[in-house]
Amino acid sequence: MKQGTTLFLKIAVILIGIPILALCIFLVPEIANFAAELYSEHAYMKYLILIDLYASAIPFYFALYQAFKLLSYIDKNKAFSDLSVKSLKNIKNCAITISILYAAGMPLFYLMAERDDAPGIIVIGLVVIFASMVIAVFAAVLQKLLKEAIDIKSENDLTV
Repeated sequence: MKQGTTLFLKIAVILIGIPILALCIFLVPEIANFAAELYSEHAYMKYLILIDLYASAIPFYFALYQAFKLLSYIDKNKAFSDLSVKSLKNIKNCAITISILYAAGMPLFYLMAERDDAPGIIVIGLVVIFASMVIAVFAAVLQKLLKEAIDIKSENDLTV
């Protein structure tokens, strides 16, 4: 394949990462400070929220990196390789990790929503959990299909 065929998708991967970086820099500290104001008697809430949200950013960026690597494999005609299967597996694991981290943080967000009377916080958390689980299932299906295609390809290479 020509090396520029996946350029649009690579640019999209980069553009997906930029707003999340901006959220991590500007919005996450504000959310943590807001929680500290709501629960001034529990100052550790601020740090729990910071840890939860920043910890979920790490697998997010690792998954973006894996997606970028997968697109590079496609450019190099290595789409049907074990490297692609490994990238999809890593993306799946990152999505599961994000879901687990947000599920673990839901009690904190529930407490914030309860005190501030803002149920939208819970809905946003549930949407993130659901979206990452959908991505995990989609990556698992693609991983399985790609592995089967590689097996069929290797069988055909042996018979010819």
